[in-house]
Amino acid sequence: MGERIELPTTVNGVCVFCAIAYGRAEASVVVDDGELLAIADLRPATTGHLLVIPRRHVEGLTDLPPDLGGRMFQLGQRVAGALRRSGLRCEGVNLFLADGAAAGQEIFHVHLHVLPRFGGDGFRLRADWRVRDRAELDELAARVAAAL
Repeated sequence: MGERIELPTTVNGVCVFCAIAYGRAEASVVVDDGELLAIADLRPATTGHLLVIPRRHVEGLTDLPPDLGGRMFQLGQRVAGALRRSGLRCEGVNLFLADGAAAGQEIFHVHLHVLPRFGGDGFRLRADWRVRDRAELDELAARVAAAL
């Protein structure tokens, strides 16, 4: 397995995904519908790992207009189906969006990861998966509901 190489987040002072979206940086494009691109990830977690990015610069999930976010997930769903039909090893798919540095976002241009999965692929999310008490869950739900 190769060593993790840090990739640039800008190209000539421009966000790398903006540079890709406007043809100023290379990418292997799967779909270009004018507003969204689906591209092969340069540093894939699994073979076939794709990214769905809006052409216009949007830093994070809360900045993403709901209609554009909906279209991002629709395109993610389409390319996930295409991955399953492509002949690449794909027994399942994860959709993953990291919003903010604490969530693992490295390039601050919102993007949706479409990850083909198969048994033994080595991709894992580690967490504290303990079952929580109902009172704790009810309090959490009330706090989030109040913030809506």
